[in-house]
Amino acid sequence: MQVEDVAAGQKINMRRLQLVARGAMLSAALAVAGCSGSSQPAASAAATPASAGSAASGSGSATGSSQLQALQDGYAGLVRRTLPSVVEIRTSTGLGSGVVFDDQGDVVTNAHVVGTDNRFDVVVAGSSQALPATLVGTYPPDDLAVIKVNGAKGLRPASFADSSKLQVGDIVLAMGSPLGLSGSVTNGIVSALGRTVSEPTGPHSPGATLAGAIQTSAPINPGNSGGALVDASGQVVGLPTLAAIDQQIGKGGSAAPGIGFAIDSNTVKDIAAQLITHGGQVVNSHRAALGISAVGLADQAGKPTGVGIRQLLPGGAAAQAGLQVGDVIMSINGQQIPDLAALQTALAQLHVGQKVPIVVTRSGNQITTQLTLGELPVH
Repeated sequence: MQVEDVAAGQKINMRRLQLVARGAMLSAALAVAGCSGSSQPAASAAATPASAGSAASGSGSATGSSQLQALQDGYAGLVRRTLPSVVEIRTSTGLGSGVVFDDQGDVVTNAHVVGTDNRFDVVVAGSSQALPATLVGTYPPDDLAVIKVNGAKGLRPASFADSSKLQVGDIVLAMGSPLGLSGSVTNGIVSALGRTVSEPTGPHSPGATLAGAIQTSAPINPGNSGGALVDASGQVVGLPTLAAIDQQIGKGGSAAPGIGFAIDSNTVKDIAAQLITHGGQVVNSHRAALGISAVGLADQAGKPTGVGIRQLLPGGAAAQAGLQVGDVIMSINGQQIPDLAALQTALAQLHVGQKVPIVVTRSGNQITTQLTLGELPVH
């Protein structure tokens, strides 16, 4: 998987957060903090009478302790209120997390968590009982899915925030089942907003390009996929989905600490509601499209050379702009298009109905034209 910084043109490898290895044994090394390796005090001081300065210091220390206790109590209360809305989802190939969406037993998660399954086991945080669930629907372009817990009573729906109000620096908590550890909580901040994150195809997912993703420093690991990214008020602001990988750490790379990505809650609310309301279907994708079937092109050395138009959708944006089968797309809205991944990334950052310049080559000639973007078909 990759996240692309469009301005810098840099790509970072990514991985999904679904846990695919069940029953893995976990081990941890514990270290005692504060040991200096010496049996003697580092320094000593003569006893002195109490002074106004020391009294003031004691007062300040008490105030600091009180504030710290209040902060700790706030965190604990937030977790107690929110964690019951986060569940573990067990599939035939692994496990992930989900968030209770409503009081009808609907749970929203990632499409790559449910994969091709139709039946699941759901475990609520703090419980050992597995509840049966069935698939409502998936929408792979946004990597979202909804499942329904059958006959469930007492599931607590989460409260979803307006993610457009998020700011860089906001405190967030990541809740889910990393490495199968149900009901786990980590904390961090919103590191950046509006990231475009791409994931390739996999055994149980066709891949997706996610626009507007939230970057967070809250540690997220395999099994966190589909869980909750929660703000300081206890509202869900996103669904943790991807983590960056540092290829320089170990064979095949390892998780890059403090770099994770979540689907914003406004997208989650919109797509989940459509899946529930329309029988597992999305009727309005809100995603820009060209109305073409395309193929990636490369030279004899295998270097990408552009994206070729293989088929035009009648009445689609490309057909209306006068593009033809065989045209090679070189750029859209000033962004170079060397391959299919770049095309998906560019379109994810644009809007339905937006008019943009597109550059193609046709029979060796370069042609620039204006194109009004259509909407990605949902069926």
